[in-house]
Amino acid sequence: MTANLKKHLSILSKRGPHRVLIGDLDYAGLAGKVYTPAEGKALPAVAFGHDWTKKIKSYHATLRHLASWGIVVVAPNTETGVVPNHRNLAADMESALQIAAGVKLGSGKITVSPHKLGMIGHGMGGGAAVLAAANNDKVKAVAAIYPATTSPSSTQAARSVKAPGLVIGSKSDDIFGAGNPAKLAASWGGSVAYREVYKGNQQGFSEDTLFKLTVGAGFFQAGARDLARGLLTGFLLDQLAGESKYDGFASPLAAGKGFSSYSGDALSRKAGLLPSR
Repeated sequence: MTANLKKHLSILSKRGPHRVLIGDLDYAGLAGKVYTPAEGKALPAVAFGHDWTKKIKSYHATLRHLASWGIVVVAPNTETGVVPNHRNLAADMESALQIAAGVKLGSGKITVSPHKLGMIGHGMGGGAAVLAAANNDKVKAVAAIYPATTSPSSTQAARSVKAPGLVIGSKSDDIFGAGNPAKLAASWGGSVAYREVYKGNQQGFSEDTLFKLTVGAGFFQAGARDLARGLLTGFLLDQLAGESKYDGFASPLAAGKGFSSYSGDALSRKAGLLPSR
């Protein structure tokens, strides 16, 4: 049965009910930011990985959005150079998540449950999230938004990821894309939901619009970005926060405006693992 996400997506694509606090990870010896709801006990938390050469300020609205829905986000601001080390970014994401789970945040009003931890990322950071989740029983959910190729291979690592996954790819031909999201999803070791957003791609998800326009690679994708945020939020609320009304967001088959879902042989054909019909 195909889940229809239309009703919840229209809500989850908008900012949530929680007031958001923003702090630094530097106090713990790791460059980066932490976004949290103003208060809450045993909250879910995710580590976020950025795309190639991007800094966390390019994802401010997205990370604030997740926190407004009750999800703690820790985001290392490391490996931002032209020649990043993907394995090191994955290790920093894991360290950041351990920090979030191990200390009280917001003057003691915020705590994270060690049983509600996830890895998420965009582009290069999506691949790093998979690397960090491979053979990692502490990670309960993984989301890769327009994931890019990494070294070591995140596609190979996906075979060792048992946590439920969400992979978001582009429906349009993305000449700037640096990975094969469908192949990554088809390689997943556990259950996976693969979505293709019609009007979004890897270049458009980050929020550094002025930079993109300056270098000639930018175009506005506000609607596609909101859609991806909604898909991500629903998936995390279901898998980490245990809010069953959002269980369709983890379903391999789900329908809604602006995206398509693929699973089974259809996903394998998208990934190039089976011949096209």
